[in-house]
Amino acid sequence: MNLPNLLTVLRILMVPILVVVLMTKVSNHEIIGAVVFWVASLTDLLDGYLARRWKQVTRLGKLLDPLADKLLVAGALLSLVELNLAPAWMAFIIIAREFAITGLRGIASEEGVTIAAGTLGKWKFGFQVAAISCLLFGPTLDSWMFQWTGWEIFRFFIHLNKPFSFFWGMGVLLLWAAVILAIWSAVVYFLDFWRLMGWRILDAESRINEGGTGPIPKLDDVEERR
Repeated sequence: MNLPNLLTVLRILMVPILVVVLMTKVSNHEIIGAVVFWVASLTDLLDGYLARRWKQVTRLGKLLDPLADKLLVAGALLSLVELNLAPAWMAFIIIAREFAITGLRGIASEEGVTIAAGTLGKWKFGFQVAAISCLLFGPTLDSWMFQWTGWEIFRFFIHLNKPFSFFWGMGVLLLWAAVILAIWSAVVYFLDFWRLMGWRILDAESRINEGGTGPIPKLDDVEERR
């Protein structure tokens, strides 16, 4: 296993740490949780960069990388819902979308197709990271900014039932954008998946059909426009 894949596995292992820190509400759990989340998110950029730079892109990496992203986002969103910092219905839409895409990726994998993450998926993940960061660390950052600057904007600019709500309110707006991107990218992905895989699913000789015995042509590096 190469270093990029190890970084991806590390990101997966950091998810339970993030959830435990937030759910047990240890001292300064928002700050610790935000740091853990940022470090985990940074590995997403680093593993992809190293894999391309060192030409170590592997099928395992293509499968693990989006899985690690989904686990990280799901763990963070569920924690935010439990902390009453994020709307449950928004978290449900994003997580349900991830389960649906994971299922489609599994079907594609059964047919010998590896679907790599695309540009739209990275934008979606970026908005999710920004939204979760603001929702998690925003109230604390707002309080610090108000104490340091004395600017009332950090208290009253976006008042959404939080004592210091500027960055938390920005997090809600970013989460709206993430939900829209999640729905949009899911529709695009499903249409592309059906265009590439629909005939295989219906084919009697498909690998996912128990009676299938015929060879299946191999398609590699199909970009996922998530």
